[in-house]
Amino acid sequence: MKYYIIAGERSGDLHASNLIKQLRMQDPEADIRGWGGDMMQEAGMHLVKHYQEMAFMGFAEAAANFFKILGFLRECKEDITAFKPDVIILVDYAGFNMRIAKFAKEHGLKVFYYISPKIWAWNQGRVHKIKRLVDRMFVIMPFEEEFYGRFDYKVDYIGNPVADSVNDHVVAPDFRVRNHIQNNKPIIALLPGSRKQEIENMLDVMLSVLPSFRDYQFIVAGVSNFSKEYYEQYNKDPNIKIVYDQTYDLLAHAKAALVTSGTATLETALFDVPQVVCYKTSAISYAIGKRVIKVPYISLVNLIADKPIVTELIQEDFTAKKIVAELKSILFDKYAMQKQKDGYALVKQKIGEYRTAERAAELMVGYLKEKV
Repeated sequence: MKYYIIAGERSGDLHASNLIKQLRMQDPEADIRGWGGDMMQEAGMHLVKHYQEMAFMGFAEAAANFFKILGFLRECKEDITAFKPDVIILVDYAGFNMRIAKFAKEHGLKVFYYISPKIWAWNQGRVHKIKRLVDRMFVIMPFEEEFYGRFDYKVDYIGNPVADSVNDHVVAPDFRVRNHIQNNKPIIALLPGSRKQEIENMLDVMLSVLPSFRDYQFIVAGVSNFSKEYYEQYNKDPNIKIVYDQTYDLLAHAKAALVTSGTATLETALFDVPQVVCYKTSAISYAIGKRVIKVPYISLVNLIADKPIVTELIQEDFTAKKIVAELKSILFDKYAMQKQKDGYALVKQKIGEYRTAERAAELMVGYLKEKV
């Protein structure tokens, strides 16, 4: 069968790559084409467009690139039409992918959605559009099954791919030696995100607290999307080190972490690392988001637990002074540290143990064979 897959960011690239590997096992004749990243290409997909070209973060930023996005949509639709897939598999990235879903439905193409758009966070009325446009929805948050059920829409909860990735990871025993990391100082991990806008909004402020923690070494989780020269502009102190594409090994060695809101907050929790969640965007994007977002938290940890497990420093609260206070709390206050770890145990329990990509691929191939 022919599969067309679209992922628009780094985490989607990772999760879609694992799905591609499993689809190829379930369907040895699979012909897979789509938009995504290096990992999807390495897994066996013919890559049409890299997600880096369309990584716009925030309402204002997306609006500023409106015509560029329209061009991408037109290009994607033309490629789908030429390829004639048996199914289009959309991976998160709702603003773009829901437009593709509408196009697909208008042209009689089957649509599966792997990793639901976060419609439970804002504009919940979009669930009716999803019911109309998406043939099968595969969700990775335990509360999403119940959310969709309230709208009489049956979805498949398949576990969380982040939990699978963390469980499968084997920590490199030579992590410190390979990266020339001191053994005599504990590590504070900084996860500033994988988009340029995130890094530029977050990293300088994160690093500004270093003078208050001279007994620790700060290690930045860099991603190879950007050059070493790009990251080195932030490396202004001997107590700062940058490692590339080694986030899990870094978390496995860290005493605490400052984490930009996103998938990384859940990854950090699954490694049992106490964390402070940080987030800052443009004033316009924040003002719009504040009006439309309907959930009480921004971090996946708190959303899954349905209560405040980790502190969230958002926008004007994201200051060096508040970071220092919260970081000291999770490093030196045993009660605060244990409270987070107890919360992490609850999160793990709610997620459960699944083989997410394998389960999704089995269901997808089965549904296609059934012509459901």
